[in-house]
Amino acid sequence: MKIFVDLVFQVMGTRIPVDHGYQLFSSISKVLPVFHEAQDIRLGLIRGKYLGDGLLDIHPKTELVLRLPSDGIAKFINLAGKRLDIDGCCVQIGIPNTRALIPAASLYAHIVTTKNGNEEPRFQNEISHQVEKLGIDGKLHIGERRTFRVHDKQVVGYSVSIDELTAEESIALQEAGLGGRRKMGCGFFEPLKS
Repeated sequence: MKIFVDLVFQVMGTRIPVDHGYQLFSSISKVLPVFHEAQDIRLGLIRGKYLGDGLLDIHPKTELVLRLPSDGIAKFINLAGKRLDIDGCCVQIGIPNTRALIPAASLYAHIVTTKNGNEEPRFQNEISHQVEKLGIDGKLHIGERRTFRVHDKQVVGYSVSIDELTAEESIALQEAGLGGRRKMGCGFFEPLKS
């Protein structure tokens, strides 16, 4: 059985685009081709304070999070010290730490995408099916409609939260994620902050 952990890197720089999932995926794949090839890795979107003009401010506690099986950590350590160009914004990646996944009764993903998920009812049906397949009985909530850019195409998704999770369900959801484009920051679940 695989045990997933978060490999957490400090991000040093000044700013990045708010819409950075695809660009971050591309930049990491260029400096670390194993990232592009890996099947069981997830990428968390970088958090920051909104500056306006589609940009986020990077501060000393900003993190880049890769969620992966613990036996795969060695493949991704070499991301430390690399410079990433995220749509013209350069950041330096620091030394990583590992962090265990923590069960929480409520989890949230900023954006989840599905194939042909432009319409909310269709999206909800697909995500409900995926949640059921994982054996999760929590309460599913579909939130705001969101978009992000992949090449020159706008991809539609929705924020998603799930409440009333058992510890086992919470860890299973964090490990698996939901929907597609999980190496671009989609379907990445974290404990819901109140």
